[in-house]
Amino acid sequence: MLLHFAGREEKQCVEMAGVNEMEKKLAEYKCDTNEAICLKLVRFPEDVEDESTTFHPEYSHQLFGDDEVAFGYKGLQIQLYYTAGNLSTLFKVKYSARVTEKFDCVEPDDVEGKVREIIPPGFSCNTDDFISLLEKEGNFKPFGSLLHTYKVHNVEEGVDLTYQIHKVDISSPGFKEYHERLQTFLMWFIETASFIDIDDDRWDFFLVFEKYNKDGETLYATVGYMTVYNYYVYPDKTRPRVSQMLVLPPFQGEGHGAQLLETVHRFYCNSPKVQDVTAEDPSENYVKLRDFVLVKLCMALQSFSTEKLAHGFSEEMATEAREKLKINKKHARRVYEILRLRNTDMSDEEKAREFRLEVKKRLFGPYRKNQRELTKMRKCLRPEELASHISQMDTRLQHEELEKSYQDVLGEYRRVLERLSQA
Repeated sequence: MLLHFAGREEKQCVEMAGVNEMEKKLAEYKCDTNEAICLKLVRFPEDVEDESTTFHPEYSHQLFGDDEVAFGYKGLQIQLYYTAGNLSTLFKVKYSARVTEKFDCVEPDDVEGKVREIIPPGFSCNTDDFISLLEKEGNFKPFGSLLHTYKVHNVEEGVDLTYQIHKVDISSPGFKEYHERLQTFLMWFIETASFIDIDDDRWDFFLVFEKYNKDGETLYATVGYMTVYNYYVYPDKTRPRVSQMLVLPPFQGEGHGAQLLETVHRFYCNSPKVQDVTAEDPSENYVKLRDFVLVKLCMALQSFSTEKLAHGFSEEMATEAREKLKINKKHARRVYEILRLRNTDMSDEEKAREFRLEVKKRLFGPYRKNQRELTKMRKCLRPEELASHISQMDTRLQHEELEKSYQDVLGEYRRVLERLSQA
């Protein structure tokens, strides 16, 4: 009996070892899709083979799951190359080995099918066909109306490059098809991205293009874009809300986001029907960008002068920011605090204390609400229920959280001011 049991245990160990060995071999066929997906914006034929022009997604979970892994391939490479202007697309899937070559009963992921879900039809699968499309890039011109032109100095080339921002609507010929190609980038660089209903005429589109020269011919390259939805505000106003904003990776860190956001704000400032400009679920990076742009704009307003900043946030500031720059009261208050910090000598204890109390007074709002709720609870809760809620609203803990919130805000404001000093 003991011999029989020992034999069975040994057999199970052998089977487990076999399973583990199989898992190890199958693991070799797992690929990180953020590395496997290769993106390019192609201007010249030689860019296709130039590894330095390749960039990769930040996210791929919407197509390949939370693990961002594709199973069934070794050396997987998903090529999504775009012509720089019109965004004509090359789509190819390459790999050095496939799991079915070694394991009959295991199926690889349908990588090609997943990517086809987001890229519109009409793409090339042949590199030579794609390269031939570069010859047509000279026919591509920016859509819509020109709002703003600016220059950025390119240190490597030692020249100033020219950029343009255009305002577009869906009626522009060819724009709908172009936008279908452009929006595919959202899936790779915005964590919660989704495609919009472009047929709704309340959408506004703002696009950034680089104007460059190739063999004596003027061409345009896509740099980035923003979508804005115009919400109705009773009785006769609209509230433009920024929905999506993306500067493509090869152009990031050059100031295009700030140029785009400032241009969009100035565009809506000219419309008497606009109440204010807001953003839908803004990311941390967008908030930083908005702080910088709004502070820059408000510095030109009389109500935000050095003398008036010293007297605290006022209705005059809120009104002028709304009427002249379409900035709501919440954002105007934040701008005031940043500019107040700019004018405060934080080495002076008394002035630093005044500023700290001014900011904490605003930050204390949610805690004050908790205190009001506690007063109501005292009237209607049993002692044991009240004790539970009080423990959640511990005063000492609230003070610690308030101080942490203040220090976080102070760090954010200082980063804005540092960028402003370099602008």
